[in-house]
Amino acid sequence: MMIETVQTVGTVLTVALLLAAMVCAGIRIVRGPSGPDRVVALDLLGILGVSAAGMAVIVSGSTAFIDIALGVALVSFLAAVAFAGFIEHGSIEEEEEQ
Repeated sequence: MMIETVQTVGTVLTVALLLAAMVCAGIRIVRGPSGPDRVVALDLLGILGVSAAGMAVIVSGSTAFIDIALGVALVSFLAAVAFAGFIEHGSIEEEEEQ
């Protein structure tokens, strides 16, 4: 009985902290002073999405969320690489002007 209560409290606390971190990352994406700050915040949001899928596995006991976590991780990685390349090389309009 005591172990279940500790696990429930830990789960609720973890979900609350994940939500708070997602809000902070969302604010950084919107208010970020520069592009690289926004890319790092977007990558953080992807990592938090994987963590949320992991929490869903723990809460529901279903292993289907593991596939979702892997998909979110892959898409997050590809998005971070694409945005980093975009920031490094500049926009398409700048390349056409030069």
